[in-house]
Amino acid sequence: MNTAIRTLIIEDEPAVRKEIEWLIKQEKDFNLIGSATTVEESMVLIKSTNPDLILMDIQLTDGTAFDILNQLSEISFKIIFITAFNNFAVKAIKYGALDYLLKPLDDVELKAALNKIVDDGANSLAQQQEQIAILKSQSGKTESDLDSRIVLHTLEYLQVLQLREIIYCQSESGYTNFFLSEGRRIIISKPLKFYDELLPEKWFLRPHQSFLVNILYVDKFLKSGTIVLKNKTEIPVSGRRKDYILQHINHIE
Repeated sequence: MNTAIRTLIIEDEPAVRKEIEWLIKQEKDFNLIGSATTVEESMVLIKSTNPDLILMDIQLTDGTAFDILNQLSEISFKIIFITAFNNFAVKAIKYGALDYLLKPLDDVELKAALNKIVDDGANSLAQQQEQIAILKSQSGKTESDLDSRIVLHTLEYLQVLQLREIIYCQSESGYTNFFLSEGRRIIISKPLKFYDELLPEKWFLRPHQSFLVNILYVDKFLKSGTIVLKNKTEIPVSGRRKDYILQHINHIE
C-alpha cells in the first residue's frame, strides 16, 4: 500500500515551481500529485485531489495564500508556506508558529521541512487548525493588540497565549524564557531577538538586551535604572535605553 505523502505545489514562478517539483520527486516519502499557479487553480486542485501536504506560495498573481485558506471550510492538510519577502505575511505566520521557507529556496532547509512533516505525521493537524486561525486573525493587522494570540513552539508542545498573558521575556543562552501572568514559565528554543521583532513595540519594551517587558505590567521606573513590575520583579535598564524607556512610559495610553 502506498503511504507516500500526497503533495501539491502552489507557486506562480516557473523556475521556483520546477525546482520544488524536482526536489519532491527525489523524496521517497512524498508523491507529487499536482501543481497550481493561481488561487482559482488551487481551489479546484485541492478539492479534487485531497492532498496531505501543500507547499504554498504566499503571493500569487490573482491573490494570496490567505485567499485560498479563507475559502476552505476545513483544512485537512499540512502546509509549508513559501515567500520572497520577510514582511507582514511572515509575521502572521510566525504568530501561528507555522512552517515557512524564504526564497531563494535552500535545498537543505526544504529537506528539513519535509522531514519534519514525515516525523509529525497526521498527529498535529488539530493543532494546525488553531495555528491557522491565529494566522488569519493576524494577516489583516498592522499592529497587534493585547487580545491577539500567539503560538509558542516548545520541544514538547504548542502553547497558545494571549499577548496580555506575557509579563516579560528573558534571554538565556540562546533560549527565551516567557514569564506568564498565572506564574508559569515557558522556555522556547529561539533567541530573544526573534520575539523582539515579532511582538508589537506598542506593548513590549526592550529595556535591556536580555529582557522584553509587557508595558501592561510596569509598576514604576526608578531613575536609578530599574523597571519594577507589578509582581515586584525588577528589570534592569541599560544606560543607553533610559531615554527610550522614559519616552515610551510617558506615552502609555
